[in-house]
Amino acid sequence: MRSKIALLAAALALGLTAGPLNAQTMRIGMTTSDIPTTGGIPDNGSEGGRFAGYPIYDALVNWDFTKTDAFADLTPGLATEWHIDPNDHTKWIFTLRQGVKYHDGTDFKAEDVIWNFDRHINDKAPQFDQAQARSYRTYTSAVVKVEKIDDTHIALYTAKPFSMLPYLISRVFMVSPTQYAKIGNWVDFQKNPAGTGPFKVERITPRTSIELARNEAYWDKTRIPKLQKLVLMPIPDANTRVAALRSGQVDWIEYPSPDSIPGLKNSGFQIVTKPYPHIWAWHANNSDNSPIHDKRVRLALNYGLDRDALVEMLAGTAIPSRGPWPDSYKLFGNPAEHYKYDPAKAKALLKEAGYGPGGKPLKLKVQVPTAGSGNMVPLPMAEFVQQSYKELGIDVEYVVVDWGTMLNTMRQRNDQPGMAHLDVVNHGLPISDPSQLFLNFHSAGSPPNGSNWSLYKNPKVDELMDKAFATFEPKERDALIAQAHALIVDDAPWVFIVHDLNPRAMSSKVKGFKQAQSWYQDFTQVTVEP
Repeated sequence: MRSKIALLAAALALGLTAGPLNAQTMRIGMTTSDIPTTGGIPDNGSEGGRFAGYPIYDALVNWDFTKTDAFADLTPGLATEWHIDPNDHTKWIFTLRQGVKYHDGTDFKAEDVIWNFDRHINDKAPQFDQAQARSYRTYTSAVVKVEKIDDTHIALYTAKPFSMLPYLISRVFMVSPTQYAKIGNWVDFQKNPAGTGPFKVERITPRTSIELARNEAYWDKTRIPKLQKLVLMPIPDANTRVAALRSGQVDWIEYPSPDSIPGLKNSGFQIVTKPYPHIWAWHANNSDNSPIHDKRVRLALNYGLDRDALVEMLAGTAIPSRGPWPDSYKLFGNPAEHYKYDPAKAKALLKEAGYGPGGKPLKLKVQVPTAGSGNMVPLPMAEFVQQSYKELGIDVEYVVVDWGTMLNTMRQRNDQPGMAHLDVVNHGLPISDPSQLFLNFHSAGSPPNGSNWSLYKNPKVDELMDKAFATFEPKERDALIAQAHALIVDDAPWVFIVHDLNPRAMSSKVKGFKQAQSWYQDFTQVTVEP
C-alpha cells in the first residue's frame, strides 16, 4: 500500500492542492487503495461501482436516488420497462430506451445488450473478459441466454424462475462495442472507455486519480451533471483523507475518521449520514474444520459484543446490528434471538460448547482488511472486537491484508484445497436488496456463484428463498423473504456487528447533495461554489 506521503505527493504532482481547478470541479477522496478499473467491470468492491460504475455507465436497470426518505429501489435505466413473460417465468422481456448514445457518439442498440452479456457469460465470444468476468459472476450467473426480440426488445432467460433478476443485473453495465472494436482489448479499453452514463472518462492517472467530465448529451436531461469535472482519488487511510479535506486538497471524503468528526463540524465542514442496507460483520466459517461450526459458539460471539460501546467509539456513525438487515427494514421479520450485550450468556454458551475455564481454549483466526469499500475504520474496530472477546477468554488472531486480497478470499470456497485456514473473514458489504440475501445465505450462493464464503446451509432457508424468488406477487414474496431473514438471524451464520450510516465529510462549498439510502449516490446534482 502506498504511504501517506506518497499519496499526498502524487496529488501535489497533479496540482490538486491549490484549490478547485474551477468552480465546477469536485474532488473526492475515496477509501480505496487504488483507482477502480474503469472498463465497465469496476473492481475495489462496491465502492468501485459507486465511483467507476454508475457515473460512467448505465445498466438496463438503475437505482433510484430521488426518494431519500426510504431505502433506494430500482428505476428504469437503459430499459424503460421490464416484465416476466406470463407464459414462461424463466423469460424476462425488457423494452429498450431509444435515442441513447455512447460517449463515442454511437447509438445504443438491442444487439449491444447481447454483446455486453456475452462479455460476462460466453467464453466463446471474442469479447469475453477472461480477466474480469469471474469477479461479476455473482451478478450474471442467473442469466443463461440473451436474445433479441426486435429492435426495441430483448429477452433474458434464467435457468429457473427468479424474481430478483432485475436487482442482480443492475450491476451489468453497458459499454460501447464500437469503442472496444477500435481498441481491441479490455486492458487498453479502460484507458479510453465509452459508456452511456452522465460522466465520461477524461483522464486516468494510474494509482492516483480518475478524472471525469460532464456528458452534455446524457439521455436523462434532468441528470446532466451540474459539475464540469469530477476527480476521484484513492486515499485509503482515514486520517490522510481528513488532512486532505482540511487542506483543500479535496472537497469531499468518504468515511472520515470518527475522532475527527467533532473538529470537522466545528470548522464548518459538512458531515452527512443516513441509514442504508449495509453491514460490517464477521463472516463465520460454518464448515466442519472450524469451531464456529458450532451454533452455540456463533451465538456466544453475537451476545458477547458490546455494540453500543463500539457505536460510541465510532462517534455515532453506525448503529448496532442484529441481523443482515437493519431492524427498520420491512423484510427484517420476527427472529427469536435479540442480540444485546450479555457476557454472562455468552460465557454460558461457550461453556456448554466445551470452551473456557475447565474446557479447551477458543482460538480464532480472522482475516481483516486495512481499508477498502464499506469497511469504515477496520483496524481500530477490529481491535475493539478482539479486546471484547479476550474478556470472554477468546483468543483472536488477525491476518491483516489489503482489500484486493480479501476480495479474492471471498471469491473462493473456504474448504477449497490449498486455501489457508481462516475461521472468519471480517468484511463490510451492502445487503441492498433480497438478491443479496440469496447470494450470501442460500447454499447455492457459495463461491464463485455468490458470496456465501461461510458455506452456511439451512434447508428451510433455502426452501423459503426458492419459493420467494419463484414468486412474482410482491406481498407473498416479501413475507417469505422476511421469514428466511428471521431464520438467518437465529442461526447466526455471521457475527452481526454494526450497520454504518454511510458517513462522508465535505467542504461547506459543496451544495446540492441529497444522500440516498443506498450504497450508490447521485453526483449529478452537486455543485461546488468558488
